[in-house]
Amino acid sequence: MHIDVGTVLRGTVCDLYSNLVTRPTGAAVRSAIERQVTEIGAPVVTTIDFSQVNLLDFSCADEIVAKLLLRYASEDGPSGYLTFRGIHEGHIDPIETVLERHALALVSWHEGEAELFGYVDDDERDHWLTVRDHGPVVSATVATLLGVALEFAEGQLERLARRRLVMRHELGYSVPGVVHGASGTLPGQGQGVQ
Repeated sequence: MHIDVGTVLRGTVCDLYSNLVTRPTGAAVRSAIERQVTEIGAPVVTTIDFSQVNLLDFSCADEIVAKLLLRYASEDGPSGYLTFRGIHEGHIDPIETVLERHALALVSWHEGEAELFGYVDDDERDHWLTVRDHGPVVSATVATLLGVALEFAEGQLERLARRRLVMRHELGYSVPGVVHGASGTLPGQGQGVQ
């Protein structure tokens, strides 16, 4: 599922509006996104696209990005995974700030490659990058590639899965939105999107 935040914003606030600069605006956009997901039923991967948003302030980043991620990460949250797209230089500072404040991380797609933003330690980042670059991949392969104990790799991968930064399935682990057998493909392109 692909949700264009700019389209949601214009449908919620004003047809000509492309700036997210107040907490009430951010809350209205987040509520509209949550309604769309609920109406369709939580798909495996939902991509939140900021391409058409010019300005994003800290309060809107908190309302949209952090609160959506917190909802998905909660025990009773919707199933599935969130990825992001269209994050540009003007969005990074507010998004990174709210991710750090809430100890969250997200997967964002930029120029055909997944990137990891937010609050992760070096071991999490190393394991995530290995899954991105080699997935789908089993924990034993990750352990070998990183030169760590299998138990350590399994623990890190499960931690990333709980945080919904990687997906666990019958082929091993992969980054949400990667088409199996064609890593680097943007969510929604091609067949077999997980």
